[in-house]
Amino acid sequence: MAQLETMNMEDLAKARAETEAQLAQIKKAEAEYEGRKLQELKAEIEAMVARAGYSLADIFDGKSAKKGGKAKQPPKYRHPENKTITWSGRGRQPEWFKDALNSGKTREDLSI
Repeated sequence: MAQLETMNMEDLAKARAETEAQLAQIKKAEAEYEGRKLQELKAEIEAMVARAGYSLADIFDGKSAKKGGKAKQPPKYRHPENKTITWSGRGRQPEWFKDALNSGKTREDLSI
């Protein structure tokens, strides 16, 4: 590339346009590189899992690791009157659980 100080305005504009085009190509290549690396990594993992006699679905129970639905927790508490209503003890307390505690029952009374 010629010395920038000796270039006229037309040559400078042309050099800028060429540089910006090259920069756009570099950015595109960077983005494609990440995609290629992820595909290569996934292929390596799938091959490793296949050598062990499994599939990714076996490992992730048919769910994507990103989407990763949490495993359902077993029930820890049971409704005092309706035994089909249960709660795992996680998340917001159900109204029936709060009502039972307010009426004098303990967590142990409601435990399964």
